[in-house]
Amino acid sequence: MTGDGRHQRQVLIFDADDTLWENNIIFERVIGDFLDWMAHPTMSRAEVRTILDDIEAANSIAYGYGSKVFLRSLGECVARLRDRPASEDELRRIEELTAAFVEWRAELIPGVAATLAELHTRHDLLLLTKGDHHEQQRKIDVSGLAHHFSSIHIVPEKNAGAYRRIVAELDLAPATTWMIGNSPKSDIIPAREAGLNAVFIPHEHTWVLEHTDLSGHDGVLHLSGFSQLLEHF
Repeated sequence: MTGDGRHQRQVLIFDADDTLWENNIIFERVIGDFLDWMAHPTMSRAEVRTILDDIEAANSIAYGYGSKVFLRSLGECVARLRDRPASEDELRRIEELTAAFVEWRAELIPGVAATLAELHTRHDLLLLTKGDHHEQQRKIDVSGLAHHFSSIHIVPEKNAGAYRRIVAELDLAPATTWMIGNSPKSDIIPAREAGLNAVFIPHEHTWVLEHTDLSGHDGVLHLSGFSQLLEHF
């Protein structure tokens, strides 16, 4: 599919984490440090990572997303591997590992600032992100990008229902509305299920739980970089 909205005003809805700025790479660095620290005597790093992924998947359903839930998942992983509750010392060590989230600084994806500035002159831009409301709002504020968007939406989950609610709330026309993001699971497939078009811009550090095969899904424009949006919109 090719998008050719350069001569027609359209609505472009942008994902935030790992579409506009780097995010999951911070989690991956912490996980790497966590695996080094655990150094399980019988399990490989890959096996420990699988256990952590399973815990994260369950906790994302029960508690949502963000650094607080991630902290909980690390503690539960320690408990499962040690076959006992994490000790106070271990919980303090986990808090030390996750200190990077408190000091989060916006590292924009290359080309984002200039591309949004130009797209803003000819299309209506919206921002849609999921996770802890306070945490996501802080990222948006620090990013310096908020002024490009006519509305900003922070939701607990990005599923087809969330997209349909935004379409109804803002009276959007699905045929001229595009969801742009790096996550097949949260950005592309549910947007298509809600009748929107979609732009997939892959990121090498996309969270493993957001990976889903897109083969067989039509109505999706695949780009290799954010700046390429200017060639289609």
